[in-house]
Amino acid sequence: MNKKIVILTGAGISAESGLKTFRDANGLWEGHDVMEVASPQGFAKNPELVLEFYNQRRNQLLKVKPNAGHLALVELETNFEVNIITQNVDNLHEQAGSAKVLHLHGELFKVRSTVNENLVLNWKKDLNIGDLGTDGHQLRPHIVWFGEMVPMLERAIEITYTADILIIIGTSMQVYPAASLVNYVKSETPIFFIDPKPSVTKNDFENLTILKSSASIGVPQLVNELNSNL
Repeated sequence: MNKKIVILTGAGISAESGLKTFRDANGLWEGHDVMEVASPQGFAKNPELVLEFYNQRRNQLLKVKPNAGHLALVELETNFEVNIITQNVDNLHEQAGSAKVLHLHGELFKVRSTVNENLVLNWKKDLNIGDLGTDGHQLRPHIVWFGEMVPMLERAIEITYTADILIIIGTSMQVYPAASLVNYVKSETPIFFIDPKPSVTKNDFENLTILKSSASIGVPQLVNELNSNL
């Protein structure tokens, strides 16, 4: 039976495809208070601003492609059972061909009813005031905003617990509850952390290997190593 690899990805892997990250100096919050564009309160106060903010992000996503980091993860599926848990709202893992991707914070190419969170639609065009769901209510981005519950968290914990190997790519490990997932791997599970500016040290976790590298370079290297060591 194939070993199970669980992969946690953050903004760093998408940044190399040209998507701006939240926390960099030129990040998406530039010029916007976070709560203005990524909270229920901000949406209630100025829905036009919030919709336009995500329209710009959606348009940007339509113009970018998966990078070598995304593509390398697909190669792991030949020899391992692979689950990706991502904080990213883009679909670059799916574009690359990864089969099992769980989005903790929602998806940019989906929208949902403001009243019924289970009424979710695929959506790649601009979302405007007056765009209604089949229930007659305004649609909103299918994004987990600050202050909202993370509905996929329990499933993510269940998946993480099954990991024989855990790989963490391009995340600061400072966004909770996503950052807490590393605490759910079984003891002795090898953990690989890939980031050009690692926010962890060798002593933070047992069996931790740090690859100080960008995703497009570090991920293919690790994938080759794992596949060749079978």
